Amino acid sequence: MTQTQAQAQARPAVGWHVELEFDEDDHRTRAAALVRLPDGSEVRAHGYASRHPSDSNQPRVGEEVAGARALNELAMQLLTKAHDEIDEASGRTSHPLT
Repeated sequence: MTQTQAQAQARPAVGWHVELEFDEDDHRTRAAALVRLPDGSEVRAHGYASRHPSDSNQPRVGEEVAGARALNELAMQLLTKAHDEIDEASGRTSHPLT
């Protein structure tokens, strides 16, 4: 058995499931993002997109923009959570994770 195979056997597979839900009207799209982490915690974020009145109605584009903004906010919250956990474990203030 190679070292890589031994490491793969020693670590359980971890996966995250991210959920995105959308709410739309004629001019605005709202996205809600949720990720459940292996420690049982949940991180939630929201993103929004607004359609200018002169733009054609393209719901998919609104979902992409609002979804990307929600996922970006989710990513920033996860970075902050990791940073806080590093500080707590080390007992000192670490460099920001960006």
